[in-house]
Amino acid sequence: MTGYEVCLLVLAVAGLGPALLVSSRGDPLDRLVGLELTSAVALVFTLVLSQVAGQSYYLAVPLVMVPLSFAGTLVFTRLLAPRRRSS
Repeated sequence: MTGYEVCLLVLAVAGLGPALLVSSRGDPLDRLVGLELTSAVALVFTLVLSQVAGQSYYLAVPLVMVPLSFAGTLVFTRLLAPRRRSS
């Protein structure tokens, strides 16, 4: 087992596990933090996975995931905003 494979295992167990737990429990702001943490850990996971596989075209996934996770966070934040009542 190489060092990269150990890193993938550690990221999967110690990174994605708690991130998914935080994003599924608590109030909406805690879930937003969990969503951001999950996105960051998944990004690093896919970068290391592309290094382990030795395939450079695997880097397309993180390049697409970064703007999509950012946009998803903006949408989720917008949904958390209090609504104004029109009079």
